[in-house]
Amino acid sequence: MNEIGEIDKALQRAQGAGVNRIVAVGMDIASNKKTLSLANQFPEIIYPAIGYHPWSITFEEIDKNLTFIEENLSSCIALGEAGLDYKTPMKKNIQWEVFSRVLLIAKNSGRPVIVHSRFSHKRTHQMVREAGVENAVFHWYSGSIDILERIIEDGYFISATPALAYSLSHQAAIKHAPIERLLIETDAPVEYQGKVSEPADLIVTLREVSRIKGLKLDEVKRITTNNAERFFGI
Repeated sequence: MNEIGEIDKALQRAQGAGVNRIVAVGMDIASNKKTLSLANQFPEIIYPAIGYHPWSITFEEIDKNLTFIEENLSSCIALGEAGLDYKTPMKKNIQWEVFSRVLLIAKNSGRPVIVHSRFSHKRTHQMVREAGVENAVFHWYSGSIDILERIIEDGYFISATPALAYSLSHQAAIKHAPIERLLIETDAPVEYQGKVSEPADLIVTLREVSRIKGLKLDEVKRITTNNAERFFGI
């Protein structure tokens, strides 16, 4: 939601597609402030999550960003997006330090964590588990099945995105995971095959999960909605 233009119209399209509640996710102080502002502006629709994304880490701003999260997390339903990304230039040891501190904040607050784990699935899962975080969703999971099984065994969730239309690794993960451990999302405004996504595109994810799991659309909608309500406590 932080970078989507014409928010009012995007929300109208979302509601027209049957999407009535949206989790807006931050990745640094600027987007976290925007997320909180949108939640205040649209309190019946937008629920805020604030985080510190590995793409946004700068050595000079770490303490400032983590302090902001600590001071504002009580008004949010989750901490995220945060995690590790082994394709970004930021050194791994700094990412590990930041994520470790983020997980401690989440643990102390009791908030669930939205985890970014690009090419780092094994390490992110290990860190979440060792931190004692009880509720986490591994967003857009495209890692190996063996790590996925450990994630499921530990009671965590993974999320599906419109990338299911073309990503074989993402399809394999969603097919293997129990639907009771799936959340659906758009990761808007990420671009999928030339189209910039928005909340209304949740129906795309819903249809892809229905196709891959061989379940009726309404059943997928009911189960994943219940999953989200339970995970986020809404």
